[in-house]
Formats: sequence, structure tokens, C-alpha cells
Amino acid sequence: MEAWQPLHGVCEPRAGDRGTPPWAWTVCSFGSASGQGWQVSTIRAMPRSATLLRLIPAAWLWAALLPCGPAWATPAAYQLDPVHTRVLFAVPHAGFSQAMGTISGSTGVLEFDPDDWSSARVEVAVPLDRADLGDAAWNKAVAAGNLLDSDDHRQARFVSTGVVAHDARRAQVTGNLTLRGVTRPVTLEVVFNQLKRHPLPPFRRTAGFSATATISRADFGITAWKSVIGDTVQLIIQAEATRTGQDLDTPMPDATQMPATAAAEPGVDSQPAQSTPQDSTP
Repeated sequence: MEAWQPLHGVCEPRAGDRGTPPWAWTVCSFGSASGQGWQVSTIRAMPRSATLLRLIPAAWLWAALLPCGPAWATPAAYQLDPVHTRVLFAVPHAGFSQAMGTISGSTGVLEFDPDDWSSARVEVAVPLDRADLGDAAWNKAVAAGNLLDSDDHRQARFVSTGVVAHDARRAQVTGNLTLRGVTRPVTLEVVFNQLKRHPLPPFRRTAGFSATATISRADFGITAWKSVIGDTVQLIIQAEATRTGQDLDTPMPDATQMPATAAAEPGVDSQPAQSTPQDSTP
């Protein structure tokens, strides 16, 4: 069989049937060399309009898919607000009551997309030297080497390893907690409170969460005073995180629309306040 090759310059648009415009059809001539010269054959190709019609559904499909697709979304970055993030801990006191204390000043980063909990990630540092049980002598005893040992281990750290959403507002966050140099897996039950722009300056977009967890102090090598201090420690966490990046550069509301008490709340979106005597280890 002879090899047919397109003749250069002979593909051209021509008018189709029933008065169709010249661009509606493409006509190409092909030929082959033989002993008697070139043999030419003309072939009418598919109407261009039909080709376009075939492409339109695919174009619409891509246009519909590109803007959406949660798997392609990137979670937003947030920083923990150390002023409005607090850890409350409760431990049995000789069976009489639950001794309760708080730790303020936690710092860390959060990546979060409310439409895709599975992409969330959090890393937190908790300053143990700010543990406060409301009494200076008690604070000193808890900070001692046989309990928190906050002189040598000034921070506890939590790094998430996975998130499983129960619904739009609740999720289970698993991760590794490092306390006194010992790392153990811990599970947090988390409630997503809300995500919106803060009503006070500098009007940053803020996410709020509440969380609970239960740990064993013995798991972290804290075994002193077993007859007085229980092993089970309950944790209650309240956290706020502010959006980082371009979101901070959005215009602020008109000053005339600001509430009169906007400047009255201390420490809003500012650096952590200086420690009070109760917040520090004596």
C-alpha cells in the first residue's frame, strides 16, 4: 500500500451544504507519488461546529469542578491567643475534693478548615511555671521536682496526630503530650465554638474552641504523694486562635461604629500580660 501524505497548503475551509458559512467545514487534499505522478484525493472533514459541541460538555465539567473540591482547600493558619487560652486541671485531693488550678499563657499554631476537620493540625506549648492553684505554698509544692518539676521542664507540649469529626462542631483530636520529658498519646474531645471576626480592635478573624481530656499522672512518671494526690487528672481547655497572614490586612470597620467599651477590655489581641505573683513560681 502506498503511503499517503498531506499535500502542503491544500487544507482549507470551504462552504458546507445548505449555505453553511465557509468556516463550517474543513477540506483537505491528500496525495501519493506514483510512477504516473501525484494522485490526489479530497476528503471533507467533520464540521467544526460539531467538534465544538463535543467539547462544550467537558469545558462545563471542568468549570464546575475547579472552584470547589474540598480536597484541594488549604486550611487557614492561626496563632493561639495566650491571653484568652487557658488550661484548667483538677486532681483528687485525698478524696475530699478536686484540687483545681489553671495555667495561662499557652502559645502555639493551628491549621484549621471548618469544612474539613481531617486537615486540622495543632501544636501547643503550655508554660508549667505559670501553674496557679490560688496559694503560694501550694504552687511551690506542685512546681517541685517530685511533681511538675517546672524548673527543669518548663513546658508541656502537645502535637496533634489525627482528627476525627463527630459532626460540624465536635471532633476527637489525638496527639502526643510531652510532660516532664515523657511523651504519651492523649485524646481531646473538642467543641468548635465559632469562627468570625473579633468585634474589638484589631478585628482579627478568631476561632474559639473548648476541649476536655483525662490523663494519668503516673503515665508521665509523676507518682509522689499517692495517699494525698489522686492519679486521674482532668483537663478543661478554653482556647482562642487568631488568623495569620493576609486576613490581618483587611480594612477595619469605621471608628464611629466601634462600641464605646472597645478600649476597656485589657489584653485583647496583645502580648501576654506580665505575670502576677500568683501566676509565678515563688
